Amino acid sequence: MNELSHIDESGKARMVDVSHKKDQFRIAVARGFIRLSPETVQLIRENQVKKGDVLTVAQIAGIQAGKKTSELIPLCHPLAITRIEVLTSLEENGVIVTAEARCTGQTGVEMEALTAVSVALLTIYDMCKAADKGMVIGEVRLVEKSKTDV
Repeated sequence: MNELSHIDESGKARMVDVSHKKDQFRIAVARGFIRLSPETVQLIRENQVKKGDVLTVAQIAGIQAGKKTSELIPLCHPLAITRIEVLTSLEENGVIVTAEARCTGQTGVEMEALTAVSVALLTIYDMCKAADKGMVIGEVRLVEKSKTDV
């Protein structure tokens, strides 16, 4: 089993030192899903949700959150993000949110992609909560990560 990198010898939490690592081009893709009632899906499709354009607001919220990840998660390194893309797909039973984060740096962008997806899903929940009491957020996961030398 791999050791936890955010724990020191005495078991205390710490930020990992990445200063010895070389810069690499890094990409991470995350995905999640929010289950919605058919009526809520229809409201989103017809742009009839009282709070506004749900999918566009969710995309923007996800991008903003991805850029702020190190401020939200205490041991994440601040990264010079070069791209965060958040895509939504309205399905018959909910919304799939996919986020891709990119940077050139010494550590990965998985947390940024996961944060972008999570906040986009939470935004959908917030915007639709008056119309749908049975929404379920789930299946948030990392689906791809890569790094290449620069």
